[in-house]
Amino acid sequence: MSSPIATISQIGAYDGQTVTIRGWLYNLRESGKLLFPIFRDGSGLIQGVVAKNAVAPEIFEAVKGLTQESSVIVEGKVRPDRRAPGGYELDVTAMEVLQKVADNDPYPISLKDHGVDFLMEHRHLWVRSPRQAAILRVRAEIIKAVRDFFDGRGFTLTDPPILTPAACEGTSTLFPVDYFDEQAYLTQSGQLYIEATAMALGRVYSFGPTFRAEKSKTRRHLTEFWMVEPEVAYATLDDLMTLAEEMISFVIERCLEHRRVDLQTIGRDSSKLEKIKSPFPRITYDDAVKILQEGHSAGKLENRFEWGGDFGSPDETYISSQFDKPVMVHRYPATVKAFYMEPDPVRPELALCVDVLAPEGYGEIIGGSQRMASYDLLVKRIREHQLPEEAFKWYLDLRKYGSVPHGGFGMGIERAVAWICGLEHVRETIPFARTLHRLYP
Repeated sequence: MSSPIATISQIGAYDGQTVTIRGWLYNLRESGKLLFPIFRDGSGLIQGVVAKNAVAPEIFEAVKGLTQESSVIVEGKVRPDRRAPGGYELDVTAMEVLQKVADNDPYPISLKDHGVDFLMEHRHLWVRSPRQAAILRVRAEIIKAVRDFFDGRGFTLTDPPILTPAACEGTSTLFPVDYFDEQAYLTQSGQLYIEATAMALGRVYSFGPTFRAEKSKTRRHLTEFWMVEPEVAYATLDDLMTLAEEMISFVIERCLEHRRVDLQTIGRDSSKLEKIKSPFPRITYDDAVKILQEGHSAGKLENRFEWGGDFGSPDETYISSQFDKPVMVHRYPATVKAFYMEPDPVRPELALCVDVLAPEGYGEIIGGSQRMASYDLLVKRIREHQLPEEAFKWYLDLRKYGSVPHGGFGMGIERAVAWICGLEHVRETIPFARTLHRLYP
């Protein structure tokens, strides 16, 4: 086949031309002397049309005998068709079958409904389905948008280690690793390390895998996930909230611009995303507690929330449901937050921190804070949390040699994908989810 190779997503650029597509058979429909194969190539789907009287008999029979997910190289003329999902069809003129899936061992994921357990067990094949492929393309767009946002604002990417000697948010949710003659852990966050690089470079960010050994089975939790974490020297809590607001708005705008078709494939209501523009509402923890208590009084929440506790998933869901944009809840009680957070100078029992809760009940997607700048207070907090002081000696050095107000936040990519795509469960947001009871495939 000598025609130019085209991808399905760019097929409109070849209107009226003969092209070659390399992909797989997604589905096949027959109507008399016409065959309607649907091909996929990873970028999208296109319907082919094969008329018995327009192709050689062996081509017609080869198409007719195709099985789902057989790999093929197809040549045909691109023709506009308003009824087609992508606006174009392919009048097939030639085809080469690279591998035909055996009739006696068919592709296990048919176009009928399957249970979630079955689909997760066959995740290596499930990702081929149009909806799952669209989710992964949106995920890639989110990641690229995040990188473009920070790269375009003078941030330097600095990569923290995955193997660490201690926890940054308590030791109960760490995966231990034998590290020669020492005990190491898979990282919960790159934050402590990029605090160091922020003192060297001013504005930095990291993007990489993180691990939490929480024995949680909720729809929001994975044991391995990816997180972007900016850190800024001379930043206040207000600076961080503005940065998070700008980043989220940028990411949403990029997804609407580049991935609207994929969002439609997923079934996402884009009109809800179009409302996500700054400014975002900012409320204190005190305000959020009042919202929860009023919800309880109105019979909308079963349990009454008392000041001083941390919000659980039902609490975050209810708070975020009151807004059509992400809501920033700031200044939580220090006792429910990490040891390194700067206390509020006006109310020292509060931490200068913020959680960004996504609308539509998706809960926390960003957590951040202004970091503690005082050496003496940080030592005190490390001891109060019964953390190994020797493991944090290097971290304490940052407060001995030119300490400044600074801060940052972390955004879990998978939770952001779940919200932007409107997914029920976070397990569909990553190619191969790792959960409490899933390590295969």
